[in-house]
Amino acid sequence: MFGHALSQRKPRRLPAILVSVTVLTAPLLTTSDTASAATGTPITGTASGRCLDVVGQSTASGAGINIYDCNGNANQAWTFTSAGELRVYDSPMCLDVAGQSTTAGAKLQIYACNGGANQQWKINGNGTITGVQSGLCLDVVGAGTANSTLVDLWTCNGGANQQWKTTAGDSQPPSVPGNARISDLACDSVTFAWNAAGDNVGVAFYDVYHDGQLIKSVTGSTLSTSLTVVPGVTWGLYVNARDAAGNVSQASSTVPVTPPQCQADTQPPTAPGSLTGTVSGTTVTLRWSASTDNVAVKFYNIYRGTTRAGTVTANGTTPPVTTFSDSGLAANTAFTYYVVARDAQANVSAHSNTVSLTTGSACGNPVCAVTQIATDTDIPWGLATLPDGTILYNRRDAQNIIHLNPATGAKTDVGTVPNVQSTDGEGGLTGLAISSTYASDHWLYIMHTSPTDNRVVRIKLENDRLSTGTEQVLLSGILRNKFHDGGRLRFGPDGKLYASTGDAQNGDNAQNRSSLNGSNCQDLWMKIF
Repeated sequence: MFGHALSQRKPRRLPAILVSVTVLTAPLLTTSDTASAATGTPITGTASGRCLDVVGQSTASGAGINIYDCNGNANQAWTFTSAGELRVYDSPMCLDVAGQSTTAGAKLQIYACNGGANQQWKINGNGTITGVQSGLCLDVVGAGTANSTLVDLWTCNGGANQQWKTTAGDSQPPSVPGNARISDLACDSVTFAWNAAGDNVGVAFYDVYHDGQLIKSVTGSTLSTSLTVVPGVTWGLYVNARDAAGNVSQASSTVPVTPPQCQADTQPPTAPGSLTGTVSGTTVTLRWSASTDNVAVKFYNIYRGTTRAGTVTANGTTPPVTTFSDSGLAANTAFTYYVVARDAQANVSAHSNTVSLTTGSACGNPVCAVTQIATDTDIPWGLATLPDGTILYNRRDAQNIIHLNPATGAKTDVGTVPNVQSTDGEGGLTGLAISSTYASDHWLYIMHTSPTDNRVVRIKLENDRLSTGTEQVLLSGILRNKFHDGGRLRFGPDGKLYASTGDAQNGDNAQNRSSLNGSNCQDLWMKIF
């Protein structure tokens, strides 16, 4: 269990302490309709064991919120709706931030439900409950644990007084949304729709993505939405279902969409001008003046001789930059460069002026030279160098391992890893590592996506073939999804194996240290062996 230091709150707060993060163990009952108090469930403070409670069992607007011994009364029965509300009583009344304040210390109260942003909440996988409008956390004042201690909003800090759970367990994710489809495609918009997912409690949200990037979230009662798209740019759209406990479904099928251009364009950009270059060791840095276009310049292609050395690309409405560095070049060698501009409809400008530059005699960067030794039609992912200098690499979607001789370029397929399943995204056959004892034991350490999870296994390589009968599962249960599966493996200087994990399309997982997915892929290496 990982711990971390908490930031200290104002003087009325207790000092910061080390804690272990407790995950929200269950959802609130979810419905899109007004719910009776009888159907609600208590919300219990992790630190105190006491329930989120309407002071004095009052049903009047403006009644405050505290913690109190759990007693099953209606003023402790909360319902999380698909609109993100926390409702209590039959009235219904909603948990509300007084005066719509977004500052730390804001008072919590109940108030007639009105759809305001100050009545919308997010239940996170790490046990916190945050206000959608403020981004602040539900917090027991002064980290108190006694009856009648008030609850307000405060800056999220991971403290146990900001962690909550409900009494009924729910770890079951929704089913996969079905029949993802598009309609009404225009140059800048499209309607995306899907069939409802199922859940043992209820679907609270649908999260819509393109190619691993979240576009928007909608309520669990919404089965279609209009999206803004980019003319001429192909996206892969899909949707995940999410329940109130933060459990996320596997992704729907991916629907490709390529919007037409909003207007015909046959006019190329003007040529880039004033190309200049400087040399530092074996790195060339180029600069030029921007091209213009009747619509917009989207790309600059940089050529070294007749070979394209690279491309710089616009970012949304921000034009592409007008500088480029070409590194890892041969020393004491003359190179000639020019640049062309391109718009979104592939109209290409005339090329810029040409510059000739000669590299220095010594490398000025950590990478002094780059030599291509092989290509592949699949996605090479994990890579390990064997003691004899040859290379093993994983092919993510083909699910096999290749033994490459970098001196000759010769390749040998050493076999397919069993039980691997690609995700039509970033999952599949990913990490690969060998330990310092490989020469004597021949173990390959492999991370991959299976039909149910991401896992780490080891298999022996004997006589240039995977001996699949030796497979051992070292770690299983790492959540999987279409994207954000992590998958890098490395042995540390301590001789232990470390694996990077993704959030499995659920951002709440990224900071849930009680989960195997409790770190961003670049944030934390999790010790597993």
